[in-house]
Amino acid sequence: MRDRIAALKEAARAGFDAAVRRADPGRALARCLAQHPLPAPGPGGRYLVVAVGKAAPAMTRALLPQLSGKTETLCITQAGNEEAAGSARVFRAGHPVPDETGAEAARAVIALLQSAGPEDRVIALISGGGSALLPAPPPGISLADKQALNAALLASGLDIVAMNLVRQLVSQLKGGGFLRLASPAPVTAFILSDVVGDDLRAIASGPTVAPLGTRAEAQAILQGADLWDALPAPIRRHLQEPEDRTPLPPADNHLIGGNAHSVEAAAKALAPDLSVIADPAPLTGDVSTAAARIFAALQQHRGHEGPLALVWGGETTVRLTGHGLGGRNQELALRVAALADARPLVRPWVFLSGGTDGRDGPTEAAGAITDQNSLPRLRKIGADPEALLANNDSHRALALSRDLLLTGATGTNVADVQILLLG
Repeated sequence: MRDRIAALKEAARAGFDAAVRRADPGRALARCLAQHPLPAPGPGGRYLVVAVGKAAPAMTRALLPQLSGKTETLCITQAGNEEAAGSARVFRAGHPVPDETGAEAARAVIALLQSAGPEDRVIALISGGGSALLPAPPPGISLADKQALNAALLASGLDIVAMNLVRQLVSQLKGGGFLRLASPAPVTAFILSDVVGDDLRAIASGPTVAPLGTRAEAQAILQGADLWDALPAPIRRHLQEPEDRTPLPPADNHLIGGNAHSVEAAAKALAPDLSVIADPAPLTGDVSTAAARIFAALQQHRGHEGPLALVWGGETTVRLTGHGLGGRNQELALRVAALADARPLVRPWVFLSGGTDGRDGPTEAAGAITDQNSLPRLRKIGADPEALLANNDSHRALALSRDLLLTGATGTNVADVQILLLG
């Protein structure tokens, strides 16, 4: 049994690796550039390049050789991503909590965009993570205020679209602010989606598109999540002020990749050796609901003859009630293991949940690969899996059970991939 589980874990990891490769930002950008060549600057003009997100270095490396003439480039990615970015000035900023490096990067981006003239061509390379990496609070709001807002949102259980609606309305760059600052220079954006459904307004909080909603809607979201009264007063005042109603300058936006492509790649990698079902309905919402859905699929297919793979994509949320360390993928994997432990199967199974960026929450893990022996391994060493789960301490639990998925930073980000294998 142990050898069969090990083989299933290797197969699940291979499927996940295929999903990450499909999201390679350099290749995705090259494919798009072949179909949509960049306009040249006007007389005396420059290329002004701003790359932001977890895939920013790879996208920068793919773009810069395509440009000729004077070019100024800023690349903002997460701390710990040591990838090279060509000749760009690189900022490695805090994620998921904004930090002073990100604030410095935002000031540099604003200054570069404000220098743009009509003969310049502004190019935005956008990928997931940009919301936290580029904090640009409006006047009167401090970085500490933004950090408090971000921490509250991350612990709220709100989905990514709701969180980004709020974030982009408390920023000089998000929700189309990038376009206002770059005007009158034309803007072309290449966007790698980490958002289920690929709504460009939600990816990195939409620097080059219209906002998801209004300040009144942001206030309603915060009040509905019981966050409003605890937020810093400058943020509450800002969201109660009148909005800029002038039309946004236009942008040429191109989506170059997303989660659905990676789910398809994982399914294809698994297909030679297993029957594969790729669920088109993404995994979203609270991890407890998602875990119940996965366990229901496990029960539904427990009688399937021969090895079977079920593949999902999406992005779940965690409502924090404890003080432990973890991330949505680790907690999801641990919850699935707990449900299956209560109603065990005879046949071997493994479940992988991983973030394609290689980092799940504020941990070094991308997620986890659990199996039917995960909880028994914890109990054998005297750990209490139920207590660890109640404390949102999935990282410690999965480290003790030796189930962490460790990939290092991948240089891309197209949300999460889940793989359930039945032996």
